[in-house]
Amino acid sequence: MRRGCFLAQPFCRHKERSAMSKIEKFQGVIPAFYACYDDAGNISPERVRALARHLLEKNVKGLYVGGSSGECIYQSVCERKAVLENVMAEVGGKLTIIAHVACNNTADSQKLAKHAESLGVDAIAAIPPIYFHLPTYGIAQYWNDISAAAPNTDFIIYNIPQLAGVALTSSLLAEMQKNPRVIGVKNSSVSTQDIQMWKDQGGEDFVVMNGPDEQFISGLAMGATGGIGGTYAVMPELFIKARELFCAGNPTGAFAIQNDICRIIYKMCAAHGNMYDVVKAILRKHGVDCGGIRKPLPSMNQEDTAIVEAANAMIEAAISKYC
Repeated sequence: MRRGCFLAQPFCRHKERSAMSKIEKFQGVIPAFYACYDDAGNISPERVRALARHLLEKNVKGLYVGGSSGECIYQSVCERKAVLENVMAEVGGKLTIIAHVACNNTADSQKLAKHAESLGVDAIAAIPPIYFHLPTYGIAQYWNDISAAAPNTDFIIYNIPQLAGVALTSSLLAEMQKNPRVIGVKNSSVSTQDIQMWKDQGGEDFVVMNGPDEQFISGLAMGATGGIGGTYAVMPELFIKARELFCAGNPTGAFAIQNDICRIIYKMCAAHGNMYDVVKAILRKHGVDCGGIRKPLPSMNQEDTAIVEAANAMIEAAISKYC
């Protein structure tokens, strides 16, 4: 059996969650949840719930709420609480829910961690503090302080050095492993070698989630438990099928889907507007309205309409071909 594919078949949704092992909870495809706004640009509870229902129906394993794809750094603590509350009200207990709770100060991060635990999420996650480059012991203290605010909830480190400006290291991970609530890493660094390192250091029951969507299958090959990604929600069928083929011992078929996934991502990123505005435009074509994006993220212009149409056609063609 391949590392990163501990179950060849999807986990049965009817199995008691209490009987689910730590590693089982985080296997599979976990879309990063998009910010859902009303037409005035405010958080829309109705649209949050509609997107959550849509993804539940797509048979994803879980949702990663309040991260980069959720535009968390442009939202207040109250807004982030409202998003998580509505996700949990709609699909809590039906999907694995990871709540990203990091803010750029400890106090607000602790408020979100405590709130997430009160709602019964499966885990909380946090990037390191951004802007000021803290020493390693300062980063560890920040993460441990957040974890202490949710003492009964598992904690996942979010490693995204290209945006946070700080990279997880083996020594920092070793320090964090002294905290029994630290169960894994969401790894969004470009090097898939990091996945092998964290998995090897953490052990068989340590959760390592692949972050970059363009290397989903490569991440699984290096030992990732599953994946969390910003484009999963617009084409979950492709990621689910690619993982299914990989776990069934068909890496050639899995990489064929990965190549098409990459081409779709490249197309969406070619727009003038931010990629999340493009994915939301594609979702609207399928009856799921998440609203727009929040400034300072740039919105699409008229020329981007052709990119939306082309990317949507590529997604539909790939789903028809592989699924």
